[in-house]
Amino acid sequence: MKLESLISGKWTAGAADGRSLVNPATGETVAHADASGLDLSGAMAFARDKGGAALRTMSFAERGALLKAVADVLTENRAKYEDIARINSGNTKVDASIDIDGGIGTLKYYSRLGKSLGEATTVLEAGQDQLAKEPVFFSRHLWTSRPGVALQINAFNFPSWGMWEKIAAATIAGVPSMAKPATATAWLSHEMMRDVDAANVVPAGVFNLVCGNGEGLLDALGPMDSVAFTGSADTGLTIRSHPVVLRSGARVTIEADSVNATILGPDVAPGDALFDLAVREVGKALSVKAGQLCTNIRRILVPKNHLDAFTEAVVATVSRFPVGDPVDEAVRVGPLVNKRQQQDALDGIARLGREARVLTGGAAPAELDGAGAFVAPTLLACSDPHNAELVHAVEVFGPCATVMPYDGIADAMKIAAMGGGSLAMSLFSNDADARLQTAGTLGPWHGRILMVDEETGRNHTGHSIVMPQCVHGGPGRAGGGEELGGLRGLRLHMQRSAIQGSPSAFAGLAERAAEAAL
Repeated sequence: MKLESLISGKWTAGAADGRSLVNPATGETVAHADASGLDLSGAMAFARDKGGAALRTMSFAERGALLKAVADVLTENRAKYEDIARINSGNTKVDASIDIDGGIGTLKYYSRLGKSLGEATTVLEAGQDQLAKEPVFFSRHLWTSRPGVALQINAFNFPSWGMWEKIAAATIAGVPSMAKPATATAWLSHEMMRDVDAANVVPAGVFNLVCGNGEGLLDALGPMDSVAFTGSADTGLTIRSHPVVLRSGARVTIEADSVNATILGPDVAPGDALFDLAVREVGKALSVKAGQLCTNIRRILVPKNHLDAFTEAVVATVSRFPVGDPVDEAVRVGPLVNKRQQQDALDGIARLGREARVLTGGAAPAELDGAGAFVAPTLLACSDPHNAELVHAVEVFGPCATVMPYDGIADAMKIAAMGGGSLAMSLFSNDADARLQTAGTLGPWHGRILMVDEETGRNHTGHSIVMPQCVHGGPGRAGGGEELGGLRGLRLHMQRSAIQGSPSAFAGLAERAAEAAL
């Protein structure tokens, strides 16, 4: 099977055989993807002109209805997506659900947001400022749709959610999408877009998809376009420094590497409910999607007097996780996405081994050391985090985390900040002062902070799970980007302009706009 690209209103195959997509549990080739020879500049223009014009004639509510129709199509075909996620991404049923249902749920959430904004096509911020001595000249701020295209470059670990969360916000904002999934797992993105296109629920040019090498897409950017990228810091730097990006002024948001941390509060001891919840969360980090989540826990900070008890509990937990081909529904930890990612993970574990010792895992399970891209759940321990560097800098993108001791909450926050900026962190504590200090001190270093106490208990959504109501992104090494966050996700695709005029002029604007804060 060869994946095609949806460009300029039709499905088009690349000129070459392209890259192989594999089953990471067996090494078997399951598809090919190629985009060579395609007119990507023309495709961007088609999306910008045809798709953009169609969306801008729709109200927010109509765009929301469009997303609802897309979600309905995907829900109807969900069963086959789960099979594809297993075959091409090595997902267990739980892994596949996070990706597939996460994408569908985000579409439905943004559909409701569109409906809430009603029949307007612009957003007017509340409040006004008087600019003259007499009350006849004021300013207000108006958001309008940018007449460009949203180029969305996604990572391999979430071929459904990663694509649809970006498309959802852009669509409500009135901007067409050019999605470029990572080739390694593009089969799911391709199949979903095929089904949506066949259902004829979206005008031509609104949704566009490139399967294969996207070389040339950045060259086609214009001043009203945007780029939303999820992936490595190196690729993010390449995008930011691209001559066309610099010259055109196209907007860019980056979600990059992140060495996220969790903190077991100084008030928590073995036998406490929060202690067990923290162990449970670390167990998820070493199993769900084989650890391939950008928001995953990579560093575990534990009071030094409870370090041994905590590590023993985690090792005991993950030792019970079956590792293998997710075709067996008993399997808890599937393979990494391919052999290259497996080798990168093993190399990363070896680097961490210079500063930490392996407590469990650290290699492919002996019985699975063959064609599959397996890595055993791996927990390391670093006894001196203050004088370490690699444990705060190396993100092993697999089922791997490092536990380290701290002495007091201020010390824990200092260690957490050594990650240089992260997408997410979590704190397990009932201590009000510890929560206050963490939010105030670590807020600048993190895009999201999860605080779990006994009141929340098991009701939290998880350290790694990204919710559409919350902003997703992080400062510093995490890329400095921001997506989702409800209506905040529209900022990348809309322009805020200061409008100056009389009260009667603003009355006319207000009649045709939704009043909201983005």
